[in-house]
Amino acid sequence: MSIPSFPVFDLEAATQAIAKDLGIPVHQVQSAVELFNDGNTIPFIARYRKEATGGLDEIALRAIEDALDKANALATRKTTVLKSIDEQGMLTDELREKIETCADLRSLEAIYLPFKPKRRTRATIARERGLGPLAEIILSQTKLSKSKRDTLGDFVDKEKEVPDRDAALQGALDIVAEQWSEDAETRTWMTGQALSFGKITSKVKRGKKEDAGKFELYMDHHEPANKIPSHRVLAMLRGESEGVLRVGVELDDSRVARELKSRFVHNPQFDFYNELVSTVDDCYERLLMPATTSTVLQTLKEKADEEAISVFGKNLHELLMSAPAGPRVTIGIDPGFRTGCKLAVVDGTGKFLTNTTIYPTPPKSDTDGAGRKLLELIKKYEVELIAIGNGTASRETDAVVGNLIRENKLNVTKVMVSESGASIYSASELASNEFPDLDITVRGAISIARRLQDPLAELVKTDPKSIGVGQYQHDVNQTQLRKCLDRVVESCVNNVGVDLNMASVPLLSHIAGIGPKLASNIVEYRNGHGSFSNRKELTKVPKLGKKAFEQAAGFLRIRGGDEPLDNSAVHPESYTVVTRMAKTLGANSKTLVGNATLSQKLKPEQFVDDQFGIPTIVDIISELAKPGRDPRSEFRAVKFDDAVNSMEDLKVGMVLEGVITNVTHFGAFIDIGVHQDGLIHISQLANSFVKDPNEVVSVGDLAKVKVLEIDIPRKRISVTRKF
Repeated sequence: MSIPSFPVFDLEAATQAIAKDLGIPVHQVQSAVELFNDGNTIPFIARYRKEATGGLDEIALRAIEDALDKANALATRKTTVLKSIDEQGMLTDELREKIETCADLRSLEAIYLPFKPKRRTRATIARERGLGPLAEIILSQTKLSKSKRDTLGDFVDKEKEVPDRDAALQGALDIVAEQWSEDAETRTWMTGQALSFGKITSKVKRGKKEDAGKFELYMDHHEPANKIPSHRVLAMLRGESEGVLRVGVELDDSRVARELKSRFVHNPQFDFYNELVSTVDDCYERLLMPATTSTVLQTLKEKADEEAISVFGKNLHELLMSAPAGPRVTIGIDPGFRTGCKLAVVDGTGKFLTNTTIYPTPPKSDTDGAGRKLLELIKKYEVELIAIGNGTASRETDAVVGNLIRENKLNVTKVMVSESGASIYSASELASNEFPDLDITVRGAISIARRLQDPLAELVKTDPKSIGVGQYQHDVNQTQLRKCLDRVVESCVNNVGVDLNMASVPLLSHIAGIGPKLASNIVEYRNGHGSFSNRKELTKVPKLGKKAFEQAAGFLRIRGGDEPLDNSAVHPESYTVVTRMAKTLGANSKTLVGNATLSQKLKPEQFVDDQFGIPTIVDIISELAKPGRDPRSEFRAVKFDDAVNSMEDLKVGMVLEGVITNVTHFGAFIDIGVHQDGLIHISQLANSFVKDPNEVVSVGDLAKVKVLEIDIPRKRISVTRKF
């Protein structure tokens, strides 16, 4: 007996297909794949291997990586399916070709469905009772060799629980219905019909009207499947998962039934013609329509997940790349009523100095005592910034701090800071290890202060899902969400770069080539040996080999070290190029670094060689002019209206300044300082038509808005930028 061969992953074919699908030249995709296979990270490839990839950016490289993973997964699944069908003795050449040429997982699963091991169904029970041959006779739709009665009589067997002809017929028709329902072409056609012409419906479940609340828009909702927006898909499915709604798919049943009958029943003279016509209806209602509904909702859910995750990723990127206030002494305040406001002072590097508690808010309302304590800390530590958490009692605390600054003419800036996720960080093992002797609320105040100084460095310590910039973040595919968010964090951290002598383990762990274990080793080495004086010293860190050094070095900065280039994005492998550049100008590397006048005199084409092309040379010259420059924007604080502290203070027509906290497909949310974000609907974002809110606003943007509508019972505020 010959052993059947099954296809292995064809990398060359996959590369060709990826290039075609993404519209990227084949040689660029091939180069990227080779670099991946050599263990290179995407931040490293995008920044330091531009010649090899033809300048592919991170987005293109991620797309190639994802497509490669999908192609690999498809090839692996094909092998599993082929082996399974072959072991059943049912693998034909035609079936093998269908499977091998299949382009996606969903189509592959549709082909595999008839051969897939099943739970017990009416059809499997009928087969166990020996009715498979009768089903084949009926499916053939050819002239019977004996009468209909005698044909059915041959399959009556009381021992097999087929007591009469009716039972035999019903069992055989159950097999027919299942076989029709598993036809790959029919299922694909049904799904296409539903997605193109069907409607997505949602109805409130019996006895759940009282609980509908936030789902009131969907209590009796119908919407074309090809037009329904992703956020409504997720809202309806959430309502279903919470047991309030029933979500389904509606089709033109009579039209679909006619098409199915023309597909399956084609001999009106056949003895079982009428039974087959009835079986089409049974197949459609009992098997095909539920399967189609499931597939359609899954398809729409996957699309909605993809869009929601994309929005979450963009919002997280904007938040992480928010302007840092910089290395200034800062007081962080975690506001509260009964338990008071927790204060923490940190120096310009984020190092904790001291803490205290003040009670300016009810029930104590000790504004005088709070003011004295605050003033004492401001003067003692020469505080420049005050970061106030935007949660409970924030506006009341903000008013007290504002009055203190005005009355004492202090050169201090107060800023409202999002405290989303701060409580989760403060209760984490990481915070506990850093501040074992401090109360959770004090750790929270420290985190709030650090968020203002450097949002990126502090927010990487918190699970991105707890930061609150996502749309339906708990409803979407959690594996895909985690993958997206990890990529965003990695991209931001490497884009900004980190101070090797100041960075925490969480921050270092996102640097290309590092990871949590090496990050811990770096910090342990730094704690034991003191600050790094140059990048080369990294090679002394346990387990940090040549590859990790190559990937990470360019993203790590050393301020005031032995080598000025170590505080830039110039990779150590390019230092010799800088030496050559300096020589042509009659200077040395140290005088060239940071000297924009000198670097402007350099001609890129003079320094091209076998290793470094024009793109890398241009990057080096740009970096020499402004070494280690921060790509984040300049810090500016939002100024909330002191007279507006709650929804009750709002009036239609008011113009207020706020900060964008979340961007969705249907608009953006803005914090205007009343403990409830206002919604700027997509139609109110600009005077011109807006297709994608991300084109006009980003998380962290400051914006002026006018109040359109206030609904206090439902806690809804509508605002506009059109005025």
